[in-house]
Amino acid sequence: MSRLAAKFWVQAYMARLEFAGIPAYVVAHGDDTAGAVLVKLATLDGQAVAYQRSFDLMSGDRKWVVLADGDEASVDAALGRQREFDPDVWVVEVEDRQGRHMLDEPGLEA
Repeated sequence: MSRLAAKFWVQAYMARLEFAGIPAYVVAHGDDTAGAVLVKLATLDGQAVAYQRSFDLMSGDRKWVVLADGDEASVDAALGRQREFDPDVWVVEVEDRQGRHMLDEPGLEA
């Protein structure tokens, strides 16, 4: 399966979230074609989780894994370190008290 350009994937993801009534914002615009995408889920209670796409070495499939979780400040710090390391990275912030991020929905897994 071929990979989607990062910008196209982010646009599709944002549209899916908007349709579900889940607020989300692009807080870092990465490389349009090949930038990695990180998703921060803020539950609006001071806690957050950051997700990144990773390869499953056994199957070769791409899946979402937790990059950082805990208080929002520490998750933001982890995202900041990723942005320093890779200036082409996208960061999408999702805000949902129920903890919905839709990354496990069909079509968004990779």
